[in-house]
Amino acid sequence: MTETRSTPPELDDGGGGLLPAAFDPQLFRENSETALGKLEKHLSDQSIRGLELTDPAVLTAAARSLMTAEQERIAAFDEERFSGILDLYLRTGIQVHSPGYMGRQFSGVVPLSGVVDFVSSVVNQPSSFYEAGQLPNVAERIMADELNRFIGWEPGRFAMVTTSGGSLANLTALLAARNTAFPGVWARGTAAAGRDRPAVAVGADVHYSVSRAAGVMGIGEDQIVRLPLDDAHCIDVGRAGPALTAAAGRGLRVFCLVASAGTTSVGAFDPLDELADLAHARGIWLHVDGAHGASLLVSDRQRHLLRGIDKADSLTWDAHKMMFVPAPCTLLFYRDKAHSRGAFRQQASYVFDEEPDIYTALDSGDKNFECTKRPMIMTLWTLWAMYGPALFAEKIDYLCALTARAHDILEAEPDFETIHRPDANILCFRYRPAGLPESEVHRFQVAVRNRVKFQGNYFISKVDVHGVAALRVVMMNHQITPAHIRMLLAEIRKAGQELLDGAETREPQKGTIL
Repeated sequence: MTETRSTPPELDDGGGGLLPAAFDPQLFRENSETALGKLEKHLSDQSIRGLELTDPAVLTAAARSLMTAEQERIAAFDEERFSGILDLYLRTGIQVHSPGYMGRQFSGVVPLSGVVDFVSSVVNQPSSFYEAGQLPNVAERIMADELNRFIGWEPGRFAMVTTSGGSLANLTALLAARNTAFPGVWARGTAAAGRDRPAVAVGADVHYSVSRAAGVMGIGEDQIVRLPLDDAHCIDVGRAGPALTAAAGRGLRVFCLVASAGTTSVGAFDPLDELADLAHARGIWLHVDGAHGASLLVSDRQRHLLRGIDKADSLTWDAHKMMFVPAPCTLLFYRDKAHSRGAFRQQASYVFDEEPDIYTALDSGDKNFECTKRPMIMTLWTLWAMYGPALFAEKIDYLCALTARAHDILEAEPDFETIHRPDANILCFRYRPAGLPESEVHRFQVAVRNRVKFQGNYFISKVDVHGVAALRVVMMNHQITPAHIRMLLAEIRKAGQELLDGAETREPQKGTIL
């Protein structure tokens, strides 16, 4: 069989054809101005918009129609095609800046942070190593010190590393905890644990990423000790001790207790102070999953919810949630900086220097999964540098007060049932019109939520509480007011009544979207 080779490109001093045009700075400026004009209009639109689902086949066809047919040569730039791609992108996502968005924990961003993220994308400085991203690595150190003022660890003895999302941060912290308790496992596998069966203790309402991490680490679902909750959906400290003792009786060695600072389901904050005392008395690492709620530390009014955080061994903190920057931007803190180097044990001559110096001292490649890591800290540091912590504190305080007001509004409505009094900005409730059979409550909440979603004005979520579905709102937008909450309740009533009357649910859009 004869091997065929393509003809190599002609080489000259400046390149030729359309390749240089794709990198042309003037075209970049024009493209940016097109995008900025559309984004300005997008951010200025304060209409109530939820989620308008489109049939995936229709969206696929629309996306394909915007693709060039040229396959052999570089296609000439088409401004109309580019404009169409941007329009399609903006129209088909969750409208996080709209007062109708109340469904998830990711946030509309402070616009300036989007500008910085745009710059980061163009300059493309991977930040796991100082030589590749100098300012991002310095900014990480600065923000670690700034945020530790609210955590309260001894300056100079703690460490912080950024990583891509709370799930990865939780896994990294669990690896550090396991390797501390079982030093030989990294090299020799679980056999190095001997007769001990490594286990993790969690609240029964812990985020699924922790269970997933246990599976990734080979611990297994059966080695997860689920601690009972109290009436406020927090870990019950009084019953946690006996549960840990019972686990030890089954041959499990719990090396890490994971507490939540803002559970995903209802936003509950576990009693960190008491859990830290319980864990440390038994020689157990305390990790706090504060992906959602750690940001409340910057607020004088909300900080009490994390009392005892200074006793934790590690902390996950998602800035892309309640610090309102683009995702992902996750901060993983360790009380003892020696533990920040305990999660991994690799040697790689192509990235790890044999002779550390003042520059490599800022590298984080040996402390996180990513070798190529976005300079995610730049969005947070720039906001902090420009506005200071009050920007975050004021928005957080507003969102928590708004959620408390939503609870009071619901309490005054006889056909609604609140599930809990909110600690922060997550609230769960049920719509229970008169005559609704108890056996239909779960199915009815799911159907109402879906109908509201398809109507496209409000986007809310749902969660099972004690096995029964509840409607769930997450207040992330400071432009939402109590009036919007009352309009949402009217929308829920309308959807519920249509369901009771047997009206058909509007399905995702079937026609063209171009």
